[in-house]
Amino acid sequence: MENKSEIVLVLQGLNDSLTNRHIYFTLALMSYFITIFTNLLLIVTICTETTLHEPIYIFVCNLCFNGICGASSFYPKLLHDLLVDSYVITYSGCFTQIFVVYSYVFCDFTTLTIMAYDRYLAICKPLQYRTLMTVQKVVQLLLLTWCFSLLETSIGVILTTRLTICSRHVRKIFCTNWEVVKLSCSDTASINIYGFVLTFLHLSQTGLILVSYTHLVRSSLQSCSCRRKFGQTCLPHLVTLLVFTSSLLFDAMYARYGSSSLQTLQNVLAAEFLVVPPVINPIIYGINLRHIRSRIVHHFTHKPSKDVGSEVSLSLKIKLSN
Repeated sequence: MENKSEIVLVLQGLNDSLTNRHIYFTLALMSYFITIFTNLLLIVTICTETTLHEPIYIFVCNLCFNGICGASSFYPKLLHDLLVDSYVITYSGCFTQIFVVYSYVFCDFTTLTIMAYDRYLAICKPLQYRTLMTVQKVVQLLLLTWCFSLLETSIGVILTTRLTICSRHVRKIFCTNWEVVKLSCSDTASINIYGFVLTFLHLSQTGLILVSYTHLVRSSLQSCSCRRKFGQTCLPHLVTLLVFTSSLLFDAMYARYGSSSLQTLQNVLAAEFLVVPPVINPIIYGINLRHIRSRIVHHFTHKPSKDVGSEVSLSLKIKLSN
């Protein structure tokens, strides 16, 4: 039996990009730097400003941190591959990438679900919000998000590692669970069953989001204050949710039904959920959430005040000398 740790997989997604790889490298590097900078800017702003230590901003901070993790699971390997002539990845490296990518996906979707629940409490039950969304509750929800996401991913990765790999050619520019499953020549029934279980779980999360937004829209139509809250915090969340889910749907549909002839288009669609949401999310929340926007603007435009103590001491010296 072949030692799986010695298996080397070939990433075929960049085969048609040899002539333009330096251009792609520059674009990918700039995109990665922008993603890291914008997300870190929001994280640092939220962590350093005590006025932003509210549940909604903590969840935004978690979303940005997860975005950095997702982007970092994709860009470093891509940048390396764009500089070399051999696009390969080890078996363990492939599953490490799968683990981080899917943890990012599940954590992002669960965070967006929790944020919808938080907005439901804030707008539909404003008088009970402080008692329902306590610090302990926020910590519990964050722990639930990460533990649930890591558990989902771990089970899927364990099931996939049990398969026998009969091919070495991955059609994408990075490893995904579905692409590795397609390389197997053994029974994949357990993977398919688990896929249906995950689909049911995340459809349930989608249902929770839809129910929350049904109540949110009804409440926003009843008062001006609710409409203002809905516009400031719910619309950015809704845009983020639509960008993320549409990116996942594009990748899932094209991976199963897309043509392999348009390799560049396939690469773009395959990487969209790892590229677009992490760079768009901090921009959306940084612009639309007034408190975050004002603190960011304050950091970049604030001029340090003069040292009052120095002025007082100087005036005393002048009086004494006179």
